[in-house]
Amino acid sequence: VTEKNVSLLMPELFVAGSARATFSVLGDLMGRAAQNLDKLLAMPYGCGEQNMLLFAPNIFILNYLKSTGQLTQSILDKATHFLESGYQRELTYKHDDGSYSAFGKADSSGNTWLTSFVMKSFGGARPYIYVQPEHITEAWRWLSKHQRPDGCIRSVGKLFHNGMKGGVSDDVSLTAYITAAMLELDANVTDPVVHNSLTCLKAAAAGQLDNLYTTALLSYTFTLAGDEEMRSKLITLLHEKSNTHGGTRHWKRAGASGKGLDSLEVEMTSYVLLALLSGPSMPGFDLEYSSAIVRWLTQQQNPFGGFSSTQDTVVALQALAKYGAATYSSEVGTTVTLTSLGGLNKEFTVNQDNRLLYQEKKLSEVPGEYTIRAEGQNCVLTQVPHRYVCSTPSTEVFSFLNRDKHSRVSVLTFVESLWFAVRNMRHDSGCECCLQLRKDDMQIYSVTLEEDQPVRNLKPAVVKVYDYYQTSKNRNSYVCACVCVCVRVCACARFLPF
Repeated sequence: VTEKNVSLLMPELFVAGSARATFSVLGDLMGRAAQNLDKLLAMPYGCGEQNMLLFAPNIFILNYLKSTGQLTQSILDKATHFLESGYQRELTYKHDDGSYSAFGKADSSGNTWLTSFVMKSFGGARPYIYVQPEHITEAWRWLSKHQRPDGCIRSVGKLFHNGMKGGVSDDVSLTAYITAAMLELDANVTDPVVHNSLTCLKAAAAGQLDNLYTTALLSYTFTLAGDEEMRSKLITLLHEKSNTHGGTRHWKRAGASGKGLDSLEVEMTSYVLLALLSGPSMPGFDLEYSSAIVRWLTQQQNPFGGFSSTQDTVVALQALAKYGAATYSSEVGTTVTLTSLGGLNKEFTVNQDNRLLYQEKKLSEVPGEYTIRAEGQNCVLTQVPHRYVCSTPSTEVFSFLNRDKHSRVSVLTFVESLWFAVRNMRHDSGCECCLQLRKDDMQIYSVTLEEDQPVRNLKPAVVKVYDYYQTSKNRNSYVCACVCVCVRVCACARFLPF
């Protein structure tokens, strides 16, 4: 029997009547993601890497459901549809030399990191859809052309992924990622490209490893390579630097703001889990050790089963699917009871027949105090997401300046109200647009809001900018609306640096 108290609290300033909350129960670790393959993230799509978020998770979920005997025809049809459409869409970002980049031939060259991501994803999809073999072999050939004499693979093209920047060496992290991708395609360690890459990585691992992201990625790569000596060394080092709290275990990123979910912490923690589950069991690092990691990861999931950005979602779902397959049991029988101080008493039953069924109850007491009680033989996942609209009495003017030494992809989000719609935005037709900023680059955007219905007592609306790959780095601004001629609401916003 497990019992947990949950407090739904509201901030000091929020719009009365805007609070909404639900309680949900699922009997399978991958159930939430399996039910929401088309909306794992509430983020914009439109480039070669973002498109892969709609592609790669389908593979992990299908592999998991197939290995546990839970794959139904409806889920298979839905997932293969996403794989087929995602595959065709990704080919529009392909260069003639076999590489891929964020904006295809609009970029001057392919990107090594994205090309390896596409290559391994296409390879993983082959059991479910037809993938032209040349699309994998050409990508492999292009990557091999950029291998240096020391075995490391040189970074080519624009690199947006924060985890591949700085630390020990950009090329070491990149080489580890590409080598893992090749090994996931069942490449042999004697293959010249793989062998030389591993030589580069061993040389890097022999030095001082002070970058946890790189260390976690290396641990997974050497696990796939079957190098138990390097694997044991790296996992032991990672264990010493892990953080534990309340029965969970994860790895913190140096310099993390501590505000909101850090995408790189999710990603590096997932790589450690993959390293533990992709090789022989190590003394002291059994499934009980892994369960503490899984407990932390599941606490970071959004209501749809994804996480906060693309790569943390892809890597975390891959790791969770592997853990789910390793711990799956058909003996399911759990009762979950939700009670509140206001008198709510709702019971949910989870068994083998409904373990993938999403069960939900709307909560009327917000703010409120709730108690969740679970009794049974297996693990169930519960979630209590709550939403509300913030209010603020102030108006601020912001500018956004990239002070990172690399290019950065940022997302500008305008939260539309019931009465106003964002119009005439450059780069995108909706209420979000992606900005690609170089060092010391500043961009200013003018936005027009059209009033759909006249209302009194207008309130400020939220404007937010965040780093696409590290969403905890963000800024909020509040734009006050003012009625202009022709029943038009005008607003101009600029954004401060992170």
